[in-house]
Amino acid sequence: MKTSVKFLAALLLVTNFSFGQGISQRIDSIIKDSHQKNPNVGISVGFVLNNEEYYTAYGNLNAESQAKIDKNSIFEIASITKILTSNLIAQAAIEKKLKLEDYIDSYLPKEYVLQSNLKNKIRISDLASHQSGLPDIDFGKLMELNPQQPVSSVTKESLVAIVNNCSELKDYGKYRYSTIGFTLLGQILEKVYNKSYDEIITSKMIKPLKMTSTLTKDFNVKNRTTVHNPEGGIQEFFNWNVTAPAGLVKSNASDMVTYLKAVLNKDNKVGKAAVITEKIFYKDEKRELGLGLNIMTDDKNTIYMKSGDSMGQSSIICYDRAKNWGIIILLDYRNSKMRQTLLNSIYDTILKDMKPDNASL
Repeated sequence: MKTSVKFLAALLLVTNFSFGQGISQRIDSIIKDSHQKNPNVGISVGFVLNNEEYYTAYGNLNAESQAKIDKNSIFEIASITKILTSNLIAQAAIEKKLKLEDYIDSYLPKEYVLQSNLKNKIRISDLASHQSGLPDIDFGKLMELNPQQPVSSVTKESLVAIVNNCSELKDYGKYRYSTIGFTLLGQILEKVYNKSYDEIITSKMIKPLKMTSTLTKDFNVKNRTTVHNPEGGIQEFFNWNVTAPAGLVKSNASDMVTYLKAVLNKDNKVGKAAVITEKIFYKDEKRELGLGLNIMTDDKNTIYMKSGDSMGQSSIICYDRAKNWGIIILLDYRNSKMRQTLLNSIYDTILKDMKPDNASL
């Protein structure tokens, strides 16, 4: 009888191990199949489970070269930058540089003067959860002015004019995706630390985590991917400017997995701050939001997610704290449907029903 129990336990262990060993192959199968159907789209994926890393990638860096995309290839992570900014805001709260429930009035640079009926209305957490009600940047108009670098004409002066001329918060307390909100969060960080956003993200995230390929102002590197708009045309990487905290960081799958590992570890500064960003700050019948994060809950899991789209690349990041996994998907084409489909396929067929115990790559 004892032999049978031991045999059964051993069989169960082998079965669990085999399933775990298959996770990386199953992810690769989904990514490979997508690339075969879309051979022009370069893909780089990083996955972490219980601190084990896995990477897969398909496609070339550019049409003229046979150099392959890999985990070190540089992409625009676009609005995924927002979760880095919200993590920095949460770090500032931990350090008592600010309180998330504070009104923004005294934290903005002196050039900003809110109209009297808007004073003591907008909280820092409102900016980070897209419910401030402030008007946003008109990207359609900016695209007409400069299709390659539409945000290049956005300056601190133009942002000051938008905020100072705002006389009514029409959508205050309601969800409306906002670039200006995270741009202002960057300026709030600059004021409380008396440093540039570039210096802050470098000193508090990039250097401590050794994210050596996460780039800000200087991204002229050999392993940079090509940027394609939906029609296949070549786009430029966005240059660094005042809107950087909302979407101008460049990185790769390897560094973003490093970030995910830090997020999933509550014993470091980034991980402790991430827990704060995961709290629900906005909720309606369609969505729940943390600070910069979409919170998705089903009958088995709670996952935290953020997507990003530049003019010519798409990305998505997602993690499950309870099951200790995270994933980053980077595309060298702007194709929001494709990156969401890839994540949905991986989640629905592999991650949704995955058992946290004994799971491995």
